Amino acid sequence: MSEIKTESRIQVIDRAVLLMDAIARYSRPVKLKTLSADTGLAPSTAYRILLSLISNRFVERDYNGNYRLGQRLMQLTNRLHTDIDLRAVSLPYMETLCEQMDETINLTIREGDVVIYFEKVTPNRMMLVNQIVGSRAPLHVTAVGKLMLGLAGKEEIKAYAERTNLPAYTRNTLSSLPELEEACLASARQGYALDNEEAEIGVGCIGVLIHDKSGNVSAGLSVSAPIERRKDEWIDELKRAGEDISRQLGFRPDEQK
Repeated sequence: MSEIKTESRIQVIDRAVLLMDAIARYSRPVKLKTLSADTGLAPSTAYRILLSLISNRFVERDYNGNYRLGQRLMQLTNRLHTDIDLRAVSLPYMETLCEQMDETINLTIREGDVVIYFEKVTPNRMMLVNQIVGSRAPLHVTAVGKLMLGLAGKEEIKAYAERTNLPAYTRNTLSSLPELEEACLASARQGYALDNEEAEIGVGCIGVLIHDKSGNVSAGLSVSAPIERRKDEWIDELKRAGEDISRQLGFRPDEQK
């Protein structure tokens, strides 16, 4: 009897992970029917497991009854990235950048095939780009997401494209593998990436990456602005801030070589 119970518990855990992985592949809250189809679980089984995940704050359900990953996962992810508080280290630099550029500064982390907006600093002005903390966006439509894919290499870019089918959000979205691969690899080489109205018409971003003490990508740092206000001169400022935050997290590039 004890062996049966152990197997049952393992199966439930496996199914819960399967459901969270499925949710993470989408940039917007997902319907139960979609999750059932993606995981091969019966809707009634998926529903019961999702209820447990919701009660433990690993999953949230919106007013339309759709599912998204919960805040608790973001908190745990942050702890895994570094033993130093990523938000606390980054915020002073983000505030300085916001003051200098007078635009929204974002801190993002990767969760599966999306980036999650983890923290932001916004200027005191009427017209601004206001990203919602906790919201998600596919990797291929964000500046930092393309950098993350570029550093992962051609095989990961291809695998991502096959998993997601590269949905188009605007006429500028990179929706074919060759153009996405070219953009991601070029971004990785130059150390920054641009979002040229690929997620939203009228909005442009510049993104860089933050590394932890092991040299792994810990987060993304970006500035979002109306496309007509975005300035190339911000690139160097953003890169310096990303490097400074990485050093505070213990990253030593010379020691990684």
